[in-house]
Amino acid sequence: MSTMTLSSPAFAAGAAIPPQHTCDGRDSSPPLSWTAPPAGARSLVLIVDDPDAPDPEAPKMTWVHWLLYNLPAVAGALPAGLPPAALPAGTLQGLNDWGRTGYGGPCPPIGRHRYFFKLYALDTLLPDLGKPDKAALERAMQGHVLAHTELVGLYRRTR
Repeated sequence: MSTMTLSSPAFAAGAAIPPQHTCDGRDSSPPLSWTAPPAGARSLVLIVDDPDAPDPEAPKMTWVHWLLYNLPAVAGALPAGLPPAALPAGTLQGLNDWGRTGYGGPCPPIGRHRYFFKLYALDTLLPDLGKPDKAALERAMQGHVLAHTELVGLYRRTR
């Protein structure tokens, strides 16, 4: 049985996310690619979040950077700097913790944070949830996850 994996040509697992993918650069989404989801997968969900907010020494919350759902199971990648109009057909977005859709890059106020890019393969297409937050999206996914994988990148501001 093959295991679904997620990677980025922009940064290795556990390595620094390049500044162009953060608030210190163009704040553009990094390129992502993944291996085929398991048989029976009908859609994919991507959740990008930071469990170290606001301070990795005293985290108080998980900050959500990007929510995509109903990505086609046959999609194998997302290009860098993906504008919403270029999302794969059928893909829907949720609200990040800035209260908007789309990618919001790392912008930690203090310390080096971990950014989790989590990809889930689901056995269904989710209904249109409007613009769900992470909790609503995770509730809708319950009982439908066939597989998941993650890629962790790091970022510390140099100001």
